Amino acid sequence: MPAGHVSRVRALYRRILLLHRGLPPDLKALGDQYVKDEFRRHKTVGSDEAQRFLQEWEVYAAVLWQQTNENRQNSTERVCFGVALPEEKLNDFRDEQIGQLQELMQEATKPNRQFSIPESRKPEF
Repeated sequence: MPAGHVSRVRALYRRILLLHRGLPPDLKALGDQYVKDEFRRHKTVGSDEAQRFLQEWEVYAAVLWQQTNENRQNSTERVCFGVALPEEKLNDFRDEQIGQLQELMQEATKPNRQFSIPESRKPEF
């Protein structure tokens, strides 16, 4: 793989993980794990699939950047992340991708937290 491609992938990966810092803790944990798994899973794909993969994650990063900035500016309103997925995009997904999407949706909408995130506490004396 060309060095330019590798550095582009690494920069995007780091950018996404930095953007996740603006998410609520449980969404950050879920998002970080999903990104790590997806980038690892796509390490050895062909150049066409790699290009499409990067384009989609760049769009995700741009949307997340915009939404985190909007949420910072409108701190009194309810925090909202994500966008609707158009049906024509869903039609392009393979069965495996549809399954992953369903699993991700179930994790993201669980009423009980999946991840154990310790709250920072003041020491008691």
